[in-house]
Amino acid sequence: MLENKKILILGMARSGYEVAKLLSNGNNKIIVTDQKDQDIEKVNELKALGIAFTKTSEPENILNETFDILIKNPAVFPYHPCVEKARNLGIPVVNEMEVAYHYINKPIKIIGITGSNGKTTTVTLIHEVLKKAGLPVHLGGNIGTPLSSIVNDLKENDILLLEISDHQLIDMVDFKADISVLTNLCPTHLDYHGSYEKYKEVKRKIFNHHTNKDIAIINAANYDSMELTKDIASTKYYFNNKENYIGEDGIYMDSKKVIDKKDIILKGNHNYENILVTYLVVKLLNINFKYVTEVLKEFKGVEHRLEFVRNINGVNYYNDSKSTNPTSTITALNSFDNNIDLILGGMERSQDFNDLSPYSSNIKKIYAIGEVRKRVMEFAEKNNIEAEEFETLSSAMKKIKEEATSGDTVLLSPASASWDQYLRFEDRGEEFKKIVNS
Repeated sequence: MLENKKILILGMARSGYEVAKLLSNGNNKIIVTDQKDQDIEKVNELKALGIAFTKTSEPENILNETFDILIKNPAVFPYHPCVEKARNLGIPVVNEMEVAYHYINKPIKIIGITGSNGKTTTVTLIHEVLKKAGLPVHLGGNIGTPLSSIVNDLKENDILLLEISDHQLIDMVDFKADISVLTNLCPTHLDYHGSYEKYKEVKRKIFNHHTNKDIAIINAANYDSMELTKDIASTKYYFNNKENYIGEDGIYMDSKKVIDKKDIILKGNHNYENILVTYLVVKLLNINFKYVTEVLKEFKGVEHRLEFVRNINGVNYYNDSKSTNPTSTITALNSFDNNIDLILGGMERSQDFNDLSPYSSNIKKIYAIGEVRKRVMEFAEKNNIEAEEFETLSSAMKKIKEEATSGDTVLLSPASASWDQYLRFEDRGEEFKKIVNS
């Protein structure tokens, strides 16, 4: 716990706001900075707690040797001038989740889920199953609820279920999960980490401080995941292996079919992998599989992840704004066998659109948007796919309205982060849905 400290919070958003409130009771001197204007009600709430907010694009000018700790928003790059200055001054750099972890003062079970893809669907599925089983479970982390807003509600023997991104793991020090899940690994966020090797090493931190009393759940069919975890101390459980696998007709655990595919609303191999993880977690918690079956018969998926929006004049519109890297978009492309009008692009993060080439046979036309649209156009030309570029999503949607024909699937699956034009990928998805529904 932090008491009597001078603290700089770099980046407000929801995590900075919540951790500032959490730390306000420890006689700490806290300054929150952000380069953008913030909700005035939240700023005034912090002010009433004795917390200062400063709008600045140069927070490094505020930081000096008198500060005890820097709490970095996960979206802030690790080589930001303020972060580098903190390290040069010997000031610890952590994030909101790492801070909040130290405020857990009761025996609870922590389940941490990370991976390049599938985190949100997996963590949501597990949460729904645990709730249906009547267990005391709290959901937070990268899914939108900062741990700082949960810790004071935790009771003895509760279950804390966390989605954890690489942007969060990079600033973890003491954090430890009892059950750690690595869904898969693929090259992504390379602009943030500098290389795939560094990205993988950050992901490995989900197993930090594990002994053989802790559990690791790993994708046996993902080579990089297997290589990364071959020397971790955890007790390992695998999915996509000869015991826990996806069969032609259903999902198998311990080589026995536990549910038929026809009884699952979610479709696609990627979702079946998420379901395998769910069954494994449930098994390890000694929960009856019947609760998984009940949830799977009702669960339609996660918002912004291959989310069906509407059919208009025979055209199906799908919101897959959460696909912020090419691997996620490959998953989306593999989910359809009809003509796809693909909206592709966003923030420039050195993503390799050529990864999509083997999966592009059903793409009827690409609508290139955002900062990276010129490279999207180059990809389309190289692969002989009709394409047109637009600065914004809304302008692309106007053209799609004119051109999409019955039987098409209009798919927003950008393979790119949203930060060139939106604060969050959710905002991009909400705009897409608003346009479609209007």
